[in-house]
Amino acid sequence: MKIEKSLSPNSVEAYARDYEKLTTFVAQFHPSKSPSDIELKDLQEMMAWISDLGISARSQARIISGIKSFFFYLLLDDEIKNDPSELLEQPKIGKKLPEVLSIEEIDQLKAAIDMSKQEGHRNRAIIETLYSCGLRVSELINLKISNLYFDEGFVRVIGKGNKERLVPISPSVIKEITIYLDLVRVHQDIKPGHEDFVFLNRRGAQLTRVMIFTIIKNLAEEIGLNKNISPHTFRHSFATHLVEGGANLRAIQEMLGHESISTTEIYTHLSDEMLKEAISSFHPRNKQ
Repeated sequence: MKIEKSLSPNSVEAYARDYEKLTTFVAQFHPSKSPSDIELKDLQEMMAWISDLGISARSQARIISGIKSFFFYLLLDDEIKNDPSELLEQPKIGKKLPEVLSIEEIDQLKAAIDMSKQEGHRNRAIIETLYSCGLRVSELINLKISNLYFDEGFVRVIGKGNKERLVPISPSVIKEITIYLDLVRVHQDIKPGHEDFVFLNRRGAQLTRVMIFTIIKNLAEEIGLNKNISPHTFRHSFATHLVEGGANLRAIQEMLGHESISTTEIYTHLSDEMLKEAISSFHPRNKQ
């Protein structure tokens, strides 16, 4: 997974958790079976067991995907002769439209940042970068000073599978990051090996994913935002606002770093939902 598929540590960890479910099931219900003894009916029984545990259809689909990859690997490695997961069916899941923030809500979150604290300028730069560049949280915490090309108006981002892409950077992001670098970061004692990371914690080390989630959660509570948001919400908002503004879907795909255009197309559905809501709310024929 690490070497041949170039998966991130987070993806490897997620797959490992799925494989643990398989080993737990086999140990509990079929302790005498090795991987070569597993049959389709065993895997179907396992998925029924997982469903009874209350795991959502979306999570079940990911588990099945992991199990299929595992048995495909065993087949390629000649550990098994037949793939028992080949006919294992995925549960039916509907497309879940992601939560989106309005521009006003994003501005409210930024305004709620306490600028009297040392981390105030950093947090403003984080929020602006997440929204204006549409970065994943892993891409944000790994953003490096050497990958900022302010004069050219781009940042180089290392995405999933170590794939690089150039993302246009807005004047607002340049302004916020420059203020943070010049007024705050320049005065920090930076830990060896962390000198090139843009965003640092108080101890001069690279920020963690958990810290970004915490910053956003606290800001949402501060303004009483009645939405379940995460760093990814800013990425969704970035893409949705581009679609609503008439941006080309292929261009949005490139900026987001999506392998498949079908992943990007969810934002056209989201925009459709907003259109329906606008019509039902404001068209005179829908008013009683």
